[in-house]
Amino acid sequence: VAAELRLHLLPLYDPPNPSQIALKPIYFPHPTSHLSHRIMSERPQNIGIKAIEIYFPSQCVDQAELEKFDGVSTGKYTIGLGQTKMSFCDDREDIYSFALTVTANLLSKYKIDPNSIGRLEVGTETLLDKSKSVKSVLMQLFGSNSNIEGVDTINACYGGTNAFLNSVNWIESSGWDGRDAIVVAGDIALYAKGNARPTGGAGAVAMLIGPNAPVVVEPGLRGSYMQHAYDFYKPDLTSEYPIVDGHFSISCYTEAVDACYKAYNEREATLKKLANGHANGNGVAKEEDASNTPLDRFDYMTFHAPTCKLVAKSYARLLYNDYLTNPTAAVFADVPATIKDLDYKTSVTDKTVEKTFMALTKARFAARVQPSNEVPTMCGNMYCGSVWGGLVSLLSNVSSADLQGKRIGVFSYGSGLASSLLSLKVVGPTDELAQAVDLKTRLAARRTVKPEVYDELCELRKKAHLQKGYTPAGSAETVAAGTYYLEEVDELFRRKYAVKA
Repeated sequence: VAAELRLHLLPLYDPPNPSQIALKPIYFPHPTSHLSHRIMSERPQNIGIKAIEIYFPSQCVDQAELEKFDGVSTGKYTIGLGQTKMSFCDDREDIYSFALTVTANLLSKYKIDPNSIGRLEVGTETLLDKSKSVKSVLMQLFGSNSNIEGVDTINACYGGTNAFLNSVNWIESSGWDGRDAIVVAGDIALYAKGNARPTGGAGAVAMLIGPNAPVVVEPGLRGSYMQHAYDFYKPDLTSEYPIVDGHFSISCYTEAVDACYKAYNEREATLKKLANGHANGNGVAKEEDASNTPLDRFDYMTFHAPTCKLVAKSYARLLYNDYLTNPTAAVFADVPATIKDLDYKTSVTDKTVEKTFMALTKARFAARVQPSNEVPTMCGNMYCGSVWGGLVSLLSNVSSADLQGKRIGVFSYGSGLASSLLSLKVVGPTDELAQAVDLKTRLAARRTVKPEVYDELCELRKKAHLQKGYTPAGSAETVAAGTYYLEEVDELFRRKYAVKA
């Protein structure tokens, strides 16, 4: 059995260069067009992200100004949470318009033929309908191509990652028809007035998934953690606002970081054993370097970011896990001895653990994680789009040359709870992706409104929720050109959209 597994897993663990593979295509007619698409007679290679696009509203609020407006201490949001600005929208935009905009932009920017898409899956927790999917709304963008698998997937902020993994699995499966997939991950994160409101945000990410990608999913290398928890949930369908147990949710997130890292490490060890020790390398970790730990396998990381401060704490937590595995390593020489004997539950909230390992990871964090934090700190929490917005940030802030051959760790978390740690490998140029996104230009082009205006527009959304026979009160003039926006909701709750000229 081990020999059979070794033969099966070895090519997954170290995928060959696609240019060295001679694939024998089988052609068949596309059922809805004159085009032909191929089904590979051999396993597709280098499956991953071929194109990526992000959308965030043209309006935002400054977190420093929000601190003053809310009457809290200076730095509570900007330093304590690590947030700079927060994207938001009024009643002119919703999850349908977000998804339409980001998907239409992905198709147009990368000149993607709608007939080349065989799967479309959406991850969101922003529901406008208990039956009709966001994916079904997006079918308007695909013309005569109605042969597209996939629907919506929902579990708090994890839905986008589940949609991503489903799409990768589809391409790896016998059900794949040779076409690419599109994944859309996004939400409108809005809270009731109070401590949680500055942790909101809004936006969506769309990705083209297929073989021979420049950013590939490392086959087999992932770990997941699923539990039943009431840390954050939305049982009241008459409100956009969630019920949140803040401290408990942070503990759940931290435990998920620990469990996913452990599961990832165990999976990697199994794959290495089956592959006779021949593992995918990266440009950083070297066993002979005493200053390195298993965390150094990841050249870069992106996290689901409820707040950017939690991201920093979570990265430090990974090094704490390395410490528990090998507390006598030279890099841990200055760690207080008392930490080693803490019971697990205590360690999750222990401030000495937190401060010690945040200090030890400060330089690593600045080099490897901070480049992925631009969208989270400038837009806030996009829920399902959050971790993928982090990837957009990374691709925008690190040059293609510097990314080549590098491993990117991706940690995704959704309350309730569902979480995974997976890894990506950059094997091709990423310049086109960064240029198409044009992140910094678009962030700078937003309109920053006063907190009073933000507060008024939040109330506008609250009043518009679940309305029928409704015309939005927000101004369409605030919507950027090329953006879908809501024109009306008729008496049967049917929604009509237009594109801003």
